[in-house]
Amino acid sequence: MTKDFSLEGKTILITGASNGIGKATAILAAELGAKLIVTGRDTERLTALHDSLVGEGHQMQVGDLTVEDDLNKLVEQIDKLDGVVHSAGIVKPLPIQFLTKAKIEEVAGINFYVPVELNRLLFKKKKINRAASFVFISSISSQHPFKGGAIYSSFKAALETYSKSIAIEMAHKKIRSNCIKAGLVETNIMEVTANAASRASLEAHEKQYPLGFGQAIDVANATVFLLSHAARWITGTNLVLDGGLTISKQ
Repeated sequence: MTKDFSLEGKTILITGASNGIGKATAILAAELGAKLIVTGRDTERLTALHDSLVGEGHQMQVGDLTVEDDLNKLVEQIDKLDGVVHSAGIVKPLPIQFLTKAKIEEVAGINFYVPVELNRLLFKKKKINRAASFVFISSISSQHPFKGGAIYSSFKAALETYSKSIAIEMAHKKIRSNCIKAGLVETNIMEVTANAASRASLEAHEKQYPLGFGQAIDVANATVFLLSHAARWITGTNLVLDGGLTISKQ
């Protein structure tokens, strides 16, 4: 491994680290030398992750970032960051005619409002180092919506535009911001998708993926690359990770 791909000396915040992509990213980032601040809502899972991380000096913060006090508490414990991975998110599939204001706000909260507000506080309180990297875990559904995913897809699209705004506004500080547009990855979110559809339809959908469904480590690999110095000339982009699903939809 060359020095540019190392995360030695970097402090990285990862939201949604209790499981799935966030967990896989935390494990890999620690192995590459990063000092981590991990946050999530599941105390047992987050503690188990924290205790298993390679290296020393890692911190954890259990909390619901849609709650103002929890969000402020997280920001206050942070000194300086070299990277932020916004991995926390929910799907909640629902047909358009059954949407309510409460359900819209629930999905929008963690998928869009939280990263926007968290970043606002981090920048306002000068917690972000020069040449830091932001990585947002988005979805191919922002460009290729699915039935029942109107709100989820819409706010992922909003997140991608927001990421590009960071890239433009913070370029003078060499701060980068990128999104990963992931296809179906075998995580708890995929389980929610599976529960909303029949097993037969899910199996039929997998056949549309030339390389099959993804694993959390596939997204983690791309994430730590974008956090590293090796990606220093990459900003304002949306990296598609979908096992080839959208090849014919370009």
